[in-house]
Amino acid sequence: MNTHSRRTFLKQAGTATAASMFAWSDRASAAERPPNVVFILTDDQGYGDLGCTGNPVLRTPRIDSLCRDGARFARFHVSPVCTPTRACLMTGRYNYRTRAIDTYQGRAMMDPAELTVAEMLSARGYRTGIFGKWHLGDNYPMRAMDKGFQESLVHKGGGLCQPSEPDNTSYFETVLVKNGKEFKSKGYCTDVFTDAAIAFIEANAAQPFFTYLATNAPHDPAQVEERYWKPYADQGMDERTARIYGMIANIDENVGRLLDTLDRLKIADNTIVVFMTDNGPACGKTPRFNAGMRGQKGTVYEGGIRVPCFMRWPGRIAPDSEIPTLAAHIDLLPTLMEACSLTAPADVKLDGRSLWPLLKGEHPEWPDRTLFIQWHRGDAPEAFRDCAAITQRYKLVSGRELYDLEADPAESKDIAADHPDIVQRLRAEYEAWFKDVSSTRGYDPPRIVLGTPHENPSVLTRQDWRGPGGWGDGDAGYWEVNVAEAGRYRVTVQFSRKVTGSEAVFRLNGVELQQSVDKDTNRCTFPETELPAGDGRLETWIALTGEKRSGAERVWVERE
Repeated sequence: MNTHSRRTFLKQAGTATAASMFAWSDRASAAERPPNVVFILTDDQGYGDLGCTGNPVLRTPRIDSLCRDGARFARFHVSPVCTPTRACLMTGRYNYRTRAIDTYQGRAMMDPAELTVAEMLSARGYRTGIFGKWHLGDNYPMRAMDKGFQESLVHKGGGLCQPSEPDNTSYFETVLVKNGKEFKSKGYCTDVFTDAAIAFIEANAAQPFFTYLATNAPHDPAQVEERYWKPYADQGMDERTARIYGMIANIDENVGRLLDTLDRLKIADNTIVVFMTDNGPACGKTPRFNAGMRGQKGTVYEGGIRVPCFMRWPGRIAPDSEIPTLAAHIDLLPTLMEACSLTAPADVKLDGRSLWPLLKGEHPEWPDRTLFIQWHRGDAPEAFRDCAAITQRYKLVSGRELYDLEADPAESKDIAADHPDIVQRLRAEYEAWFKDVSSTRGYDPPRIVLGTPHENPSVLTRQDWRGPGGWGDGDAGYWEVNVAEAGRYRVTVQFSRKVTGSEAVFRLNGVELQQSVDKDTNRCTFPETELPAGDGRLETWIALTGEKRSGAERVWVERE
């Protein structure tokens, strides 16, 4: 969908919203309304990190209840890392169409022309709220609040203790962003996000709502109160795994609080609850139970991309039911839209398929299909690098390895030499897919827009800078931006306290400024200057020894 089509859809749908809301509020029973949706997504929690998936130690009774009281997908796949999965969930499209291809360095920003499930639902009268992790763009026009979420309480970037917010060093009492404004929260992050989600549900219980609770736990760093992780350490478990399990125990407790809220408000029967995780476990060198699957986060083996996915809707979805059909993240948007008796705009090319007929217990004709998963570091994907083509039975990894997932779910025996015809067919399908998704928008990052009333000042961080290197003190990236309007701007930069230097340089659209850095704060504000409108590359740095530079931790760009 291009930007014009997206605006047309939102305008036309918005015209009908008031009438729809009036009709819903005029009905006698909440059960007659379209269903509410509560979508719970956790971060770096693997398939084996639940009691109901066979973990011999971890106890997750409230999450397990969603598996028991609803449907579970036996073959549900996502991307190997978080941003690509989130782009697929929000759009129903392969993330390679959306520019959101990686987790940092400007590759985790979703093109603003993409239409999200939150935009589709809010345009049809739903109240929409996000609480937790967005990770599809920290700046206008890519923030959650720009993409259909009417209420947002999020952290920046991919995590709380990352360069997207240098002041955050803990999962307790952190700097968060509420509807575009920073504030200091009190308490443990998952508790804070769940409190906000519950308050949102309580405030909107009389009308259809979409609540997206996306925890940053159990992503590293493994921080949680000792009372959650100590019982696992006391069983002889290594401390890191014990802490991860403690974070999951806390998530389970918060899922229980949320489910209890639905019961207390007597809206559980008309609420779809989805629980899933964004990728496989981040085990590192400390392995943990993953149901016998090969690989972990970051790989396209099953341990990296197969995750639990449960969906509950009392009276509509049969309890304790299992769906063996191959499914993936791209399917959730069309599934939820159909369950809510809504449709996506006709000119949006969805890659996913609605699973609603399967969830209702119907037995429709369901032709086999091939799903495609790929991820690796870099500014653009490379054909056949770290990719998987998956059918109901077979899986081709990186164009070379072939596995029979029905006979060998552990992917222990490569049968490519025995089935060259299957390898050739799946390679051809992958090549066609790769050409298709790569031609949608290409892989240059969307630009951060400066100087609009929607976000002023704009705060740029190392999360979205481009260039070689990474987040180290000796790295110096740049931001691809668009100055919306020519005018006078004030620019303030902050550098790492580990870096010493006396002069900072700022450069954008032919303007170059220099300013001395306050040694006490490692910060400086350049004199107000005229910036011309248009696309440009924003750079700012302190010179180190030789040719080396150290880029800013944060840059504030404010239009006067």
